[in-house]
Amino acid sequence: MDFATADLIDDFGDELQSCETQFRQFGGRSAFSGPIATVRCLRDNGLVKRLLDTPGEGRVLVVDGGGSAASALLGDMLGGAAVLNGWAGVVINGVVRDVVALRGLDLGVKALGSNPRKSVKDGAGETGEPVHFGGVRFSPGDWLYSDEDGIVVSGRALR
Repeated sequence: MDFATADLIDDFGDELQSCETQFRQFGGRSAFSGPIATVRCLRDNGLVKRLLDTPGEGRVLVVDGGGSAASALLGDMLGGAAVLNGWAGVVINGVVRDVVALRGLDLGVKALGSNPRKSVKDGAGETGEPVHFGGVRFSPGDWLYSDEDGIVVSGRALR
């Protein structure tokens, strides 16, 4: 990647939102960026699966799982689908599973932690609406930049 989030903050300042949530890195890509797509769901990854099974076109899926650690919203199967379909990354305000396998995927994955428990797959929730966590409004079409320093969001592509 040709960016560092700290440099983006230095260069663009208040134009950017900086996520205060302290995520852990789980994917094989430590830096990733792209336009945002959103899902809001709680203990149900049916909509996550539905989106990751579509062409990602370099987008980043931002999942607001309400910060729940009760069940994983992403594992190796969905992570593999994301790679095959061209997603750049997934940011989950919740947890993942299959941590070792996720580390081997060419995909950016940030989440709060892990839990081996599967989620239900009923498809409850919503897609395509802004989600809020960590002091940031993640809106579909805005740009997300993520690296080891954190996550920043811009209303436009920066680099």
